[in-house]
Amino acid sequence: MKFDYYPDTDSLYIELSDKHVEDSHEVAPNIVFDYDAEGNVVGIDVYQYASKFIDLNSLEVHSVPRLIAA
Repeated sequence: MKFDYYPDTDSLYIELSDKHVEDSHEVAPNIVFDYDAEGNVVGIDVYQYASKFIDLNSLEVHSVPRLIAA
């Protein structure tokens, strides 16, 4: 998962997967979900006014899955 913040547009993109985006839908004002070919959400775009929806100073990782070596 990646977080990209763009201060010039006050936008935050949350990348959930590196799969190709096939479709996008605005699910609420200024919030767009990106979908892959199978209909899975692969990204969330909070554009213009992200700082009004999200406290950007408090983004935290609460747990990270332990990677298992093959």
